[in-house]
Amino acid sequence: MKGIFDTKRDSGYDDEIAFRYHFPKQYRVVAEVLVGSRIVYREPQRNGGRRAYVATAKVVAIDGDVSRPGHAYAAMAEYREFDEPVPFVRDGRYWETALLSVSDPSRVGAFLQGKSIRTISDSDFAAIVRAGLSETLAADNAVRLELDPRHVDGPTQELLDLPEVEQERRIEQILMNRKIREASFRRKVCDAYDSRCAITGLRIVNGGGKSEAQAAHIWSVADGGPDLVQNGIALSATVHWLFDRHLISLTDDYRILVSHNKVPSELRTLFAKQMDRIHLPADEKLWPHPAYVARHRNRFSSL
Repeated sequence: MKGIFDTKRDSGYDDEIAFRYHFPKQYRVVAEVLVGSRIVYREPQRNGGRRAYVATAKVVAIDGDVSRPGHAYAAMAEYREFDEPVPFVRDGRYWETALLSVSDPSRVGAFLQGKSIRTISDSDFAAIVRAGLSETLAADNAVRLELDPRHVDGPTQELLDLPEVEQERRIEQILMNRKIREASFRRKVCDAYDSRCAITGLRIVNGGGKSEAQAAHIWSVADGGPDLVQNGIALSATVHWLFDRHLISLTDDYRILVSHNKVPSELRTLFAKQMDRIHLPADEKLWPHPAYVARHRNRFSSL
């Protein structure tokens, strides 16, 4: 059994959906059933939502909210944004089987009232997630995402070669596959930065569409960082190496900090525009999250 968690922008709940989902107590029984299972986040149209399924995550625990009686938190892990939002309705049909029983489409909203947390079948979950990862899994994108035979092992290649219906049956393996997860993150970050290194400004794309820029995590996954575009930055290989070792970092207004006594002198020319703001995504919502930047800078300052 899997689930749906509706998530609204500016909802008033204490959500940070990569890590926690805040909800009123009437949903606790359903939420408890989903502990240990994966869910799909859906944005309803209310509050400017996209009326689409937008990400998946795993429910690891339910805890009461001691500061707000009558509410609880779902602790979340393995958060993963979809390549693109999956529309709530596909070719006139709903992804969630339960909604097919609603004969009048205008009554679907009423049917979902009081069901912001709900269960769905494994097959419904798999179909939504497979659609959400369609760009990453597309054969046409294999080279640019390093999911071609030169970069993946046998088990990963086997998953990529499966027809769509078989990929749905093995969707858990796809979600847990490190190479596929990294490819999805790389695609979203490099696309957000127009395949341009945020610090040097260089944009190099080869004939197969592969960007020279790499997707660096600001807060590393090993330390608990999420695979969010706001936790990523596009960097050339050398700059990525320096960034991961906290030899360079960012200010709150996205200017470059350099540990001049530790960065080799021959590399300092990369930071000639240190006082300028880095190249950022056109969409301000995709800029590095200030909290993640501050976490990275704290490591830089402690070296």
